[in-house]
This record gives sequence, structure tokens and C-alpha cells, in this order.
Amino acid sequence: MHTIEPFYNWEKHYKAEEDLRSPFFGRQYAAQYESTIYGYYIHPQWDYIGSETLYIKILFVDYTKKIAIIELFGEWNDTLHNDIMHLKRAVLDRLMRYDINQFILIGENVFNFHGSDDCYYEEWFEDVEEDGWIAAVNFRNFVQEEWKKYRIDYYVNFGGELEVLNWRTLKPIRLYEQVHNYIMRRLGAPSSIQDID
Repeated sequence: MHTIEPFYNWEKHYKAEEDLRSPFFGRQYAAQYESTIYGYYIHPQWDYIGSETLYIKILFVDYTKKIAIIELFGEWNDTLHNDIMHLKRAVLDRLMRYDINQFILIGENVFNFHGSDDCYYEEWFEDVEEDGWIAAVNFRNFVQEEWKKYRIDYYVNFGGELEVLNWRTLKPIRLYEQVHNYIMRRLGAPSSIQDID
């Protein structure tokens, strides 16, 4: 687990620790391994959100376009640790204060999911307002199946064209455009984005 690090090729576009509005502004990253999940050390670049098992990295935020791209790592455990509450209160609420209402969660490194009730997902869904959305990209199939059992698919878009296997080769705005257009097609709305750059 210690060899899995957050994606860093977008750092020329955005660094959460240099963003005054980020919940991680001013954070300095240690060179040594300190944090653990179930006794296994994890890479020091992952950010702690209050959960024992779920860590994140904010890869990109654009306040003008109202978007945030967040990579997740570990086990998403709402049953024991209420991880969605930690994510919502420590990160999402902070970003939504600055009108972020389109969220892309990247979940290749989420290795398990344990559900509970859906109240925080419902709250998040209501908070993003009419023109916002929540998309989950590249979560494992068994995680998506568990989400369906807990009705999270009512609030979070996942599956289908949201399996963007080549996302690391894209610029952040291009990933956003691809995800946005797919969600707009799902909703039956016009899908093209004008003046994206």
C-alpha cells in the first residue's frame, strides 16, 4: 500500500496546499511514512480527512467553472467510521462554500466499501443545486454494486462512460469536459461545453 501515491502530473495546474480556499492550504508533506490503514503504511502525500480508513487528494479545482476532481484511497467505510460524513464535513462543505458544485471522484484505489444510510449523500446531492452533479470515475465493480444496495446511485453518477481508463493522459479540464458531457447526455440536456479553455 505504501507504494500507491496520488496522481501528481496535474500539480502544474493546481496544488491544494497552495490554494487559500482549500481545506489543505499550507499543508507540508513529510518525507517519511506516518499514516497507516489497518497497520499498513500509506504514502505521505495522501491527505487525512478524519477517517481511519479513507484518505484523499484534491487533484484539481477550478472555482470559475465550479469543479473539483478528488482522488480517493483506502477503504470507504460508512458502517464503522462514517467516512462520507468525514468527507462531507472536512472537504466537500469547504469547497461548496466557494460555489463548487460539480465533483469528480476518482476511485481506482478504493479497495472496499461498507455502506450505512444515505443521508449524507442525499444532503450532498441537494447541496450541489440544480446545475451541479457528482460523478464517480473508475470505482471497482463490487464497490458500485454495494453503492446500488445502499441507493447511492440516486445521488452519484457512476458506471458506463464514467469508466475513463485513460484519465491520467488527459488534462484536468479535458477530463471534466468528458465527464460533464456524459452526464448531460444521461440527463437529456445539451452536452457541449463552450469556451472550455
